Amino acid sequence: MNPEKVVFGFFIVLALTLNFGFFVGDIHNPDHHHVYELFAVVVVNVVATILKFGDRTQMGAVLLATSLVAVLQLFAAAFVWAFAVHISGTGLTPVVTASIVSLSGGAMLANVISVVLLVIETVMLRR
Repeated sequence: MNPEKVVFGFFIVLALTLNFGFFVGDIHNPDHHHVYELFAVVVVNVVATILKFGDRTQMGAVLLATSLVAVLQLFAAAFVWAFAVHISGTGLTPVVTASIVSLSGGAMLANVISVVLLVIETVMLRR
C-alpha cells in the first residue's frame, strides 16, 4: 500500500464529503449553512489541490484541473459571504445564501468528478 496514495485519496474524498455537508439544507436558509463549515471545505480543498501538483500524468492534470475549479468556486463563495456580511452590511439574506450555496454546489460537482476519476484510475491500475 502506498501511503502517499492513501493521503491523496483521503483528502479528495474528505473534500467531497465536507462540501456535501455544507451544501445540504434549504438553499435560502443561512441557519443550514455554517461559515466554519465553508472554511473547512475551503481548507481541505486547497490541501487536496496542493497534493495534486506532484502528479505528472494526464489523469493527474485532469484531477488538478477539477480541483482548481473547486477551489475557485469556493473562494468565490467565501468572497460573497465576506462581502455580504462585512463590507456591504446586507448580511445573509436568502438571495446571498442561495448564491453561496450555488457556488458550493459547483465546487461539489468538481469534487464528484475528482472522486469518479480517482476510482477510474484505481480500477485501471488493477488491470
